[in-house]
This record gives sequence, structure tokens and C-alpha cells, in this order.
Amino acid sequence: MAGTFDRMRLAPVADWLAVAIAASLPWSTSATAILVVLWLIALVPTLAADDVRMRRDLATAAIVLPALLVLLGVLGMLWADVSWAARFKGVDSLVKLLAIPLLLMQFRRSERGLCVLAAYLISCTLLMLASMVVFAVPPLSAVLMHPDNVLVKNSPTQSGEFVTCIACLLFLCVDAFETRRWRRLLGFGAIALGMFVNIAFVATGRTALVVLLVLLVVFAFKMLSARGTAILCAVTIAVGAVAWFSSSYLRARTEQVWSDIQKYQTIDQGNSAGERIVFYKKSIAIISAAPIVGHGTGTIVSQFAQSAIGQSGTGTLVTTNPHNQTFAVAIQLGLVGAAVLWAMWIAHLLLFRGVGLTAWVGTVIVVQNIVGSLFNSHLFDFTQGWIYAIGVGVAGGMVLKNRERAL
Repeated sequence: MAGTFDRMRLAPVADWLAVAIAASLPWSTSATAILVVLWLIALVPTLAADDVRMRRDLATAAIVLPALLVLLGVLGMLWADVSWAARFKGVDSLVKLLAIPLLLMQFRRSERGLCVLAAYLISCTLLMLASMVVFAVPPLSAVLMHPDNVLVKNSPTQSGEFVTCIACLLFLCVDAFETRRWRRLLGFGAIALGMFVNIAFVATGRTALVVLLVLLVVFAFKMLSARGTAILCAVTIAVGAVAWFSSSYLRARTEQVWSDIQKYQTIDQGNSAGERIVFYKKSIAIISAAPIVGHGTGTIVSQFAQSAIGQSGTGTLVTTNPHNQTFAVAIQLGLVGAAVLWAMWIAHLLLFRGVGLTAWVGTVIVVQNIVGSLFNSHLFDFTQGWIYAIGVGVAGGMVLKNRERAL
């Protein structure tokens, strides 16, 4: 009885700590890290009381593959020719994926999954409102805003968070329209529009714009009829046109990509777009030198440093991040690691192949991570990596629970 009593007391604590983690993600790295530790302390004792059927779920691809990728990272330390500090740092970027199996088990039995998702949405909404207010008051913005017009973290991270919310709010708007809940439609629509306005006029993350377009296509394909798709296309074109012609900031940020590429090609100038091209070329060459199992965990910096020897101009660039998740994994763990990475993404997409809000939230998280990881190493980044782990774990657990109830 004592074991059952302890589990019943700790399970709600673990649930509310997961809610707190989701709320902290848009704002503070330190707070999130502390809450994750507390969540683990509260959750792990409850897992010992799970039934045998729950444990057999560890054989499912959605749970096994994140753990397998982490295990490969640990094994990759054995053949890495760098310091042990660098090897452990490489593993540290992967460890957050172990939260996915734990969250899947936790929210398969918990009734507080929607609280976690709502906490994240509310927190992002508050961040959007605070950002707009501060941006509108120049004295405040001069003191509180970072150089890229954000209050916390950076513009790619903030834009990515807002895009996640916009895509999820789109589902809620369509549902409110179909059920004729006009107040909900107005409220959800206003929040989504506010977040898009923030991206377009305050802090633009260019990767986030690409992700948003892809998510709109996925939403139309998965959720809408031909008539609904036509309406979505019309609204997207109208909103996009208004934003493009009214925001010189958005135009400048977008057009800068092409000018940066031209400057890199003509005068070998180091800039955001040009550096990515350099990193991609070097990554392919580095992977080709050890294609099967890679150079070992934590070797990204050392491999780029070796590739810079005897080079000039942008060829001398050394980075900790090749700005592509597949390359970041393959450099260290080879094509074997890259195959496990993509198998994990596919397994998580299949987990959310159904319909409904929870399945759509999971789809948004996975698609955003896949598309964003073409231009960044999102799983290795703290905030984006934890958004993926929390989103897939919580939404996935809810999907599993709903499927069991339907049987």
C-alpha cells in the first residue's frame, strides 16, 4: 500500500512539473533545466509501479529510436579522437531525447496533457504581448530588447515558437468555425495574427517562415477539403501580401538571403547564408572521410578545424554547428546515426497519423523539427530540442491513451 500511496502522490507532482517546464521554455533556459531535474525526481519513482503492458511499449519504434540514437552517441565516444570533455558535451546534446519515452509513458496515463500544451501556448502568448508592448515603446525597447528585437533568447527561437503556436491555433480556428463558436474563433485568430505580426514586423526568423509555409501545406493536405484548401490559400496569399508590402523589415530580412549568397560567391564574404554553404560543403567532405560510423561523438569542432588547415577566406571558418541536423549527426555517428535520426522522425510522424487536435499538435512539432533541421541543428539546441521532446512525448502519450480508449 505504501508504494501505491507514494505513486499516487508523486504522479500529479510530475504532471504539474511538466506543465511548468512547458511554460518556462519560451522564457528561461535555467528555469527549464531546474524544472527538468525536479520532474525526473518526481516521475522516476512512479514508473516502477507501471504494469507489464506499459513496459512492453518500450518495444515500439517511437520510444526505442530516441533511446537508440542516444545509445549510439554514448558508443560514439569510444572512437572519438578528442578530449573526454568534448565527448561528454556531444552526448549532452542528445540526452534530452531520453525524455520522450518517459513522457510517452507518463501522459499515456495522465489526464493533464492538455494542461501542458495550454501552458506552452499561454506562455508564448504572454511573450508575444510583452514583446509587442516593449517594441512599441522606444525607451523600453532600448533597454530591454536584444539587438535582434527579442526580450529573451533570439529571433530564430522566438519565431519558431510562434510558428508552432500559429499552426496549432489554425486547427482551433477551423474547429471553432465549424462548430460556430465565434468567440473562440475571434480569440484564437487574434492570438495567431498577433504572433504573425510579431514575426513580420518585430523579429523575423527566416527559417520559421519556411516552416510555416510547409505546415500550411501539411494542414491543407491532412485536414481540409478542396473548398477549405482554396480558402486557406486565399487567406495565406492575402495576409502574406499585406505583410510583404507593409513591412520593409520583413522584405529586408528575406532579400538579405540572396544578397548574402551573391556576396559569398563573388567576393567570398563571410555572412549568414554564405557560411551555411561553406559548412554544408565541408560537412559532406568530413562525412565522406568516415561514412559508416562517423568520427565519434563530440568531434564536430575538431573536424572543422582540420578542414580549415591551409585554407583562406571563408574556408578558414570553424564551427560547433554545421546548421543541419543530419550533417551534425552524420559527422559524429556516420550514416548509421543519420539513418536512426530519420527513422525516429518517421516513427514519430506515424505516431500522429490520426486526426484530432492532439495528433495535429504532434504533427506540427515533428514537421517543424524536420524542416527547421534542414537549416539548423534543432535537436542539439536546448530550447528547440526540449520543445521537440516535450511536444512529442506529451502529445504522443495522449494519442496512445485515446487509441486504447477507442479499442
